[in-house]
Amino acid sequence: MRTMLVLGLALLSVLVAAAVALAGGGYGGQTGATATSTYSYRATLTPKQEVPAPKSPAAAGGVFTAKVTEHGAKATISWTLAFHGLSGKAAAAHIHTGKAGVAGPVMLALCGPCRTGLSGRGTLTHAQSEVLERRGAYVNVHTGKNPGGEIRGQLRLVG
Repeated sequence: MRTMLVLGLALLSVLVAAAVALAGGGYGGQTGATATSTYSYRATLTPKQEVPAPKSPAAAGGVFTAKVTEHGAKATISWTLAFHGLSGKAAAAHIHTGKAGVAGPVMLALCGPCRTGLSGRGTLTHAQSEVLERRGAYVNVHTGKNPGGEIRGQLRLVG
């Protein structure tokens, strides 16, 4: 009788543990699901923001918009780039790490060569997406006349 009682309690413990795990409350509190967050960014690109100052038509400019979706340690970026009035064809465009007024290294290559109205997707690390959130990144467009960049805009969180 005592053996049956012990076996019954053991079976009950296993069933309770299984029910808790199925309900998502496992012993460690982990459900295995990863939360996602989405953020929107925008940059208005002008020659005045580029460092060093370019030899560029004053009317040159552009707009960059992006949506970043974080999922775990990675993030996906979907973007659109439009520009006008450049001194020549757009040779390349990048997202760079750097505060306003400071040139920095490439974080993500967008296109090369580029055309206005181009859209694309890329992958960022969690650390890179945090740089974007802190306004520590910019977009610029390079031309043959201005290989260091002709127009530039600091990325800003929208909304």
